[in-house]
Amino acid sequence: MAKVIMVQGTMSNVGKSLLVGALCRIFKQDGLKVAPFKSQNMALNSFVTKDGLELGRAQAMQAECAGVAPSVYMNPILLKPTNDVGSQVIVNGEVIGNMSARDYFAFKKKLIPDIMAAYKKLEEWADVIVIEGAGSPAEINLKSDDIVNMGMAKLVDAPVLLVGDIDRGGVFAQLLGTLELLEENERSRVKGLIINKFRGDKSLLDSGIQMLEEMGGVPVIGTVPYANLQIDDEDSLSERLDSSGVENDNSIVDIAAIRLPRISNFTDLAPFESIPGVRVRFIINPREIEGADMVVIPGSKNTISDLRWMRESGMEVAIKRFAKSKPVVGICGGFQMLGNEVSDPEGVEAGDSIRGFEILPITTSLNSQKYRSQTEDCFEDLTGVFSALSERSFEGYEIHNGYTDLAGDLPEGDIVVERDDEGNIRLLQQGNTLGTYVHGIFDKDDLAFTLVNEIAKAKGMSLEAGLNFDYQAFKDGEYDKLAELVRENIDMDLIYRIIGL
Repeated sequence: MAKVIMVQGTMSNVGKSLLVGALCRIFKQDGLKVAPFKSQNMALNSFVTKDGLELGRAQAMQAECAGVAPSVYMNPILLKPTNDVGSQVIVNGEVIGNMSARDYFAFKKKLIPDIMAAYKKLEEWADVIVIEGAGSPAEINLKSDDIVNMGMAKLVDAPVLLVGDIDRGGVFAQLLGTLELLEENERSRVKGLIINKFRGDKSLLDSGIQMLEEMGGVPVIGTVPYANLQIDDEDSLSERLDSSGVENDNSIVDIAAIRLPRISNFTDLAPFESIPGVRVRFIINPREIEGADMVVIPGSKNTISDLRWMRESGMEVAIKRFAKSKPVVGICGGFQMLGNEVSDPEGVEAGDSIRGFEILPITTSLNSQKYRSQTEDCFEDLTGVFSALSERSFEGYEIHNGYTDLAGDLPEGDIVVERDDEGNIRLLQQGNTLGTYVHGIFDKDDLAFTLVNEIAKAKGMSLEAGLNFDYQAFKDGEYDKLAELVRENIDMDLIYRIIGL
């Protein structure tokens, strides 16, 4: 039977996902077969497995850290918010419907057999399973029906590491308060405390750590420094979305990514963020488009609602003006918005139709059948700044509700249309605008670098990363850096003793 350890946090966004990823990488480096696991994840960033099933993007990242293929067993329940009070509920990679928060709360314990079946599948091959909790285990109004924090730990008899975020302040109160609100049988599971995202001289914490251990009765097994690494974040709490990109005098290419209210899979921007000389800004004001060299409209969990926001905010007018002279890329929901119309005859989102940007000659009809697939294809003969990608192969995944086709006959002028096996338009490029359903389309090899270097060359400059820049290799290096950082700053010997290895 696999050994198990669980990482819980004092609140959301304390760094649980990255710490689980780090432990997965460390165990892998130490020669163990390791699997990440999160029983229930709420996130708009998702991933599609080879068998066409959907799981949280964070668990896909953790699987990469572990050196194994992402599996739906690593995240049996995925909640994708559709509005402020409800979510699409995905179980074992398949949509079972939309539920309000209250309805799901009453229903979720019925999913325990699915959770345990998934966990046991991982036990069949893993030496160690690293479980991630969600939010805080001290939500006293929710504890009776918990299936993701201490409720999950009880199901599999997991020891727990409790993580606090010192960067957000009050870390001692976070940790002690959480311990105080746990029941005795829950508190006894907590075998170590971790202070995460520390900046500065760690010796200044010594007296506080001593008092924390005395008052809490649990050892502090590490203080992990703030990690400035390019690794996929879990959801819209990502700090990347709260910034305007890193100001850098060496930035040659400036990319403005629209921060949609229901943004999803913003990790599609990650390859560009990793390239020296490229700045990515997530923007909400149309005036922020000024000075950009490329605009990206990411995916959306509610295309019609976000399209209305784009129109009401003035973003649509700014993008249409921008597209006359500079490149615009729309991905998934962003692709749908660029067309003439998005209709919703089956009531998947709003149950009506809305005019699109009318930049690309397409119409989209949303439908209840979600299309999910991993994709391997090749760019055809693209034009303009995108021509450098022509005949290059790409990989990614598609996950969308909608069928997109040309609005009438093929228009005159340079236009490239690529379709999937069902006739749905997968990619369309006309002039300065490219739209696609493929998430991760720029992840392979040096595709992202090739595109932004063409943009740089159009400005009479070039990027320094070189044509050998490989995003996958870069990402693998970031996982190793994360593992090294955590290994150097927590007591791994104690962790091995906790799990019995």
